[in-house]
Amino acid sequence: MNIDEIKDELIKYGKMLFVRGLSPSTSGNISARWGDGCIITATGTCLGDLTREDLVLIDNTGNLVEGTKKPSSEKFLHIEIYNTRNDINAVAHTHPPFSTGFAVAGQDMDIPITPEFVYYFGKIPVAKYAPPGSIELVQYTAEMIKNANAALMANHGLIVCAENIKTTFYYTDTIETTAQIYLNASKLGNVVTLSNDDIEVINNMKR
Repeated sequence: MNIDEIKDELIKYGKMLFVRGLSPSTSGNISARWGDGCIITATGTCLGDLTREDLVLIDNTGNLVEGTKKPSSEKFLHIEIYNTRNDINAVAHTHPPFSTGFAVAGQDMDIPITPEFVYYFGKIPVAKYAPPGSIELVQYTAEMIKNANAALMANHGLIVCAENIKTTFYYTDTIETTAQIYLNASKLGNVVTLSNDDIEVINNMKR
């Protein structure tokens, strides 16, 4: 795809993230790899009404290459993921309410309640809290992403990375749905988890 087609993909899935309530108001930021840098949402933008002008191109050190708006304050986190994960081409940082509840509680999402969650994630760890946009936030979160495609950010939100922006949407939606299912089951008073044998069967499907 050319750069405008990638921007259109970001606009499409940004809107879907917003409509699903996964990143309300002007929270969250999304990006796609482009050359040695990435195309990323500008600061203060709403994922639900993105335009091409809200997407800017930055290099792998965070400098603005193309566009008139200021890149997201989380640009260095996106850059760090692209610089350390050659298999990743898209990143979505969102604030979904149910999974962010785990982040606020400081609780990893590691309860095997659905086959989809076990297959794609198994466990989603919580990265230590640091102020938004800080170098510490980059360090703590990127460390969790080295060997996983998703991490919770303590008292903040969720970050997901994948081979394309469409998959980051699917992953984010799956994580949020799993969190909501778990909390609903907890209210009913009986969370039944998959057995070790069930988990083994699911993990064997990956081979």
